[in-house]
Amino acid sequence: MIEETVRVLKSKIGEVDVAIILGSGLGKLAHQVEDPIRISYSEIPGFLRSTAPGHAGELVYGTINKKRVLLMNGRFHMYEGYAPKDVAYPVEVMKAIGVKKLMVTNAAGGIKLSFVPGQLVFIKDVINFSFRNPLIGPNDEKIGPRFPDMSQPLSNEWIEKANEALYKNMDQKLETGIYALMLGPSYETPAEIKMLRKLGADMVGMSTVPEIIKANHVGLEVIGISCVTNMAAGVLKQPLSEKEVLDVANSVSSNFISIVKIIIEKTC
Repeated sequence: MIEETVRVLKSKIGEVDVAIILGSGLGKLAHQVEDPIRISYSEIPGFLRSTAPGHAGELVYGTINKKRVLLMNGRFHMYEGYAPKDVAYPVEVMKAIGVKKLMVTNAAGGIKLSFVPGQLVFIKDVINFSFRNPLIGPNDEKIGPRFPDMSQPLSNEWIEKANEALYKNMDQKLETGIYALMLGPSYETPAEIKMLRKLGADMVGMSTVPEIIKANHVGLEVIGISCVTNMAAGVLKQPLSEKEVLDVANSVSSNFISIVKIIIEKTC
């Protein structure tokens, strides 16, 4: 399957400086791509259908600030009924077409009490509370090792370079935090959030970790950005809603786009 997927993509796109997976409500970055080539997931062998709100379901190839980018405008989630290995399949494809750097983004609930809705945070580590792994099953050593090292799942060096560039060009730096994956699709309970806080989590969401695991497996350098769209259950006395997540992500999209553009231009 992957040979067919690679053949189809290479017939449509060229070399890539950085690939980016866009999370809920963060798809406006796709409109910043110059001379875009848009490929629906339905045209790509092995790709699933993205059913989550705020996920367009297309690859977008072109340039941003003179760097060649491949945007995954909409990701797949295990709560949609997909297997972890299929959720992470696009990352294996990225490696096969020559991608070396991957940026993952998401909308997340804020667990750390000092975070505020609309804040952007670099992911420095992850907790996999889905208890599912995209690497389960037979392993092909040509793709990656049976037991990949996860002692630095996100690139500390890339985070440092990105923050240096942001401070120099925008006079700001992003905090770092630990992202916890829960399976979903229900939002977490206050008791679950209290547990995650005690375990050291700063943000929580329903995505991203399978792609990070696969990226480490195949040897991609990874950086991650969470958009804190709401405070997690129990932090504030209000119910959580999908609309709130998308509204906040949309409201900070201009700052998100500016930050990602700087990171692309200065560190990729």
